[in-house]
Amino acid sequence: MDGGSELFASYEADFRLAYAEVTQKIDQIPDLAAEPRKATIRAAERAIDEADEIMSQMAIELQNISSGSRAKLNSRLRNYRAELDSAKRDLRRASEQADRQELFGARARASGGASLSAEDRSQDQRQQLLSGTDRLENSSQRLRDSQRVANETESIGASILTDLRGQREQIVNSRNVLMTADGHVDKSVRTLRGMARRMVTNRLITIGIVVLLILIIAAILMGRFIPRRR
Repeated sequence: MDGGSELFASYEADFRLAYAEVTQKIDQIPDLAAEPRKATIRAAERAIDEADEIMSQMAIELQNISSGSRAKLNSRLRNYRAELDSAKRDLRRASEQADRQELFGARARASGGASLSAEDRSQDQRQQLLSGTDRLENSSQRLRDSQRVANETESIGASILTDLRGQREQIVNSRNVLMTADGHVDKSVRTLRGMARRMVTNRLITIGIVVLLILIIAAILMGRFIPRRR
């Protein structure tokens, strides 16, 4: 995996953390009172903004990735964007449902404890049923999204491990090549040293032969030109 893909995988991990925080906050909204619910909604909105920013970084990083990997990563980015859009809708729906439930509660309190009319009770029950159905559907969708994200994470992890094994093999092969080259260099150095010693020996032998020839020639000349004593 090249450096760009590793950085993209890091952004993916950050996005999944932010997305998990969004879904957790959405699940908490129906069970909270007014002020805690508002604080939770604000926290969910901040997490959504963070996830949006991470996706922007992922889109930029895609431009630095080779075209062979870009199509697959771009498909994952589209899936993440669809998940975040779905979470935005879930947040808006959960917030509206909580507001309606609070409104029904306020009407009941305003009646001074008096029984609600049949129409109000029916509307309240229908609203609770719809709220429960929506929550169940949202939970099921989040489970499916979590399973898909887990599968993608496993696939990314397996790809990273495969790349790491390949890099390790390349390092081992490079080390073996370097060790072999080092052995050849040592052998070449020893050969060059032997050749240098032989060259010096040959030069000394040549010089000795030349000196000997000079002495022989000198002795001959001296014997020829210097008269002998009688």
